[in-house]
Amino acid sequence: MNLGRYRSYFPILSGQPAWPLNTNDNSGSCVSTQPKEKEQVRMATILVTGGAGFLGSHLCEKLLERGDDVICVDNFFSGRKENILHLIGNPRFEVIRHDIVHPLYVEAEQIYNLACPASPVAYQYNPIKTIKTSTVGMVNMLGLAKRCRARLLHTSTSEVYGDPDVHPQKEDYWGNVNPLGPRSCYDEGKRVAESLCINYHLAHGVEVRIVRIFNTYGPRMDPNDGRVVSNFIMQALRGDDLTVYGEGQQTRSFCYVDDLIRGFMLLMDQDDEIGPVNIGNPVENTMIELAQAVLAATGSESKIGYAPLPQDDPKRRCPDITKAKSVLNWEPQIDLATGLKATVDYYRKTQFGK
Repeated sequence: MNLGRYRSYFPILSGQPAWPLNTNDNSGSCVSTQPKEKEQVRMATILVTGGAGFLGSHLCEKLLERGDDVICVDNFFSGRKENILHLIGNPRFEVIRHDIVHPLYVEAEQIYNLACPASPVAYQYNPIKTIKTSTVGMVNMLGLAKRCRARLLHTSTSEVYGDPDVHPQKEDYWGNVNPLGPRSCYDEGKRVAESLCINYHLAHGVEVRIVRIFNTYGPRMDPNDGRVVSNFIMQALRGDDLTVYGEGQQTRSFCYVDDLIRGFMLLMDQDDEIGPVNIGNPVENTMIELAQAVLAATGSESKIGYAPLPQDDPKRRCPDITKAKSVLNWEPQIDLATGLKATVDYYRKTQFGK
């Protein structure tokens, strides 16, 4: 039996004394017999919701590498067991199958809230569930943070800007979102989640951090999630035409997953900035440019095909990362060609056995 999850109820399981080890000093205070240098070595217990997802699994991995204890929570709707299989067996890693729409009772010092399907295919499959995850689930996580006195980082999205009238998008831009469109379950849910974070901070003093994620790619992306990078790579490796919507002149900025996770951790671990903070790559690419980059990375002879532009698909999307640079000293380090090569290698190995 994995006893790790009961650490919050039985302190001795965490390696900390459950009662005073020595109370015989003249002052009547509790004195531990452990060496002082041992007392100073203390790892954080960190909860990652959505921890089996694309981003969550990379975050869990980096936290474990740093020496933290990690509790991974996922209902496996869009998260995948394969993403965290290599972490199973690590004594500092625990997995709980749980949906944050229902209350969760654990103890942690930090909470990274990544739980929510993020691709259009996933979040439009059950839009009501998507909204509940970002609202009811957010209330549950903020309630947990309040009880534990934990700091919570909420992963919001560039979708809160909608189809922006301002370019590039700064954090003080309120956005241009269709509240009734097919993407609204995700867009508006994330906007409400940000409001909940701020109001829990103001009303209850909960320490919150808000990050707005722009398009991110890398190994462990679900090959069937409908996002443009995974779509293009899988089509290219199969030899199919790459599907470009509209005329392919709409733009996105693509951030490699390692850069993004580094931004998460920098924002969580600093004490001054609540957010929101844009984390993304400020280099803008059209869909045609991305398709050509994928063809180069795969060596595929696939052609480019065209399909009608989906409703409410943003025409331009690019972050202003001035705040991230000034507050976190963060900017992306991995260029598109390098990141695509690593992602293509992952898909070749996992999907085609090459």
